[in-house]
Amino acid sequence: MERVKTGIAGLDEMLHGGFLPLTANVVEGAPGTGKTTLGMQFIYSGIVQYNEPGIILTFEEFPQQYYRDAASFGWDFRALEAEGKLRVIMTSPEVTRRDLESMGGIIESMAEEIGAKRILVDSLSHFERLTRDPIELRSLQYSFINALKREGLTAVITHETPTLFGQTTEGDMNLAFVADSYILLRYVEIDSAVHKALLVLKLRGSDHAKDIRRFEITPRGIEVQSKFEGREGIMSGSPRRMAEYFEQAFVKR
Repeated sequence: MERVKTGIAGLDEMLHGGFLPLTANVVEGAPGTGKTTLGMQFIYSGIVQYNEPGIILTFEEFPQQYYRDAASFGWDFRALEAEGKLRVIMTSPEVTRRDLESMGGIIESMAEEIGAKRILVDSLSHFERLTRDPIELRSLQYSFINALKREGLTAVITHETPTLFGQTTEGDMNLAFVADSYILLRYVEIDSAVHKALLVLKLRGSDHAKDIRRFEITPRGIEVQSKFEGREGIMSGSPRRMAEYFEQAFVKR
């Protein structure tokens, strides 16, 4: 089956080769977990490794912030823009909503101009200020995602959660039904040290790895490492050794 590789070796392995084409792939996590870095790496790898131009659509940061952050990993976004392979667009959810409802909007124009195949949307959380009605919000998210697919784009869409440690909230899970794949990034405390964990929660239309893996943000970008061994409750934020569960369940009775 054809795949859109993220360029992150360990993640592509977990996705059994990468995302499916023309899909919306949500990356959810707390501030600082690496959502935007993962998305930028997806865009950069697409351009330099697979000749797939990309768009970064941001509702919060100025383009200069992405240039600086990318440069810290050795990714020259300014040069890629000059070559017509990348566009960084700062806008608002309100403008984007109107843009996608009309013909010849900025996303459509940019996608046609550079032949874009990939897009990073950073972040979908800003759509929540358009409405407080969860049903209307879900409809907006669904319409937005479908509009990106109509433009022939495979999307990484970041979504911020206030949950630093622990499980996804009910509101976050509503988005999981709209997305084609859902990746969770979490902080995990083990032996008084904070680690980062990654889980592919769903991948519509394909099998995927079910284990939870460590990852680090290195000078080269995100690196997915080994899976957590011998512990339970990783995504709860309070992992415990499996032996401790056994002792509590059987020995201390």
